[in-house]
Amino acid sequence: MKITLKLYAMLDRYLPKDSERHQTSLNMPEDATVQDLIGQFNLPSELTHLVLLNGIYLDPKERLKMQLNEDDVIAIWPPIAGG
Repeated sequence: MKITLKLYAMLDRYLPKDSERHQTSLNMPEDATVQDLIGQFNLPSELTHLVLLNGIYLDPKERLKMQLNEDDVIAIWPPIAGG
């Protein structure tokens, strides 16, 4: 199934070299979870602070069991500090 992965800030370095605008489209197995996707890109768990599935926040426990569907969009941000 085809999904879109968006990685922001320092995480964009984990995207394939030909990615544009902080995102890539890819095919995932039908039974893939959000955590499977995170693992496929070797994203460090401490850097996957904010994970949205189609604009809805997923806490770390939900990522383990939430299955992906055709045309899903997953957006991930690292922790951000500022002031």
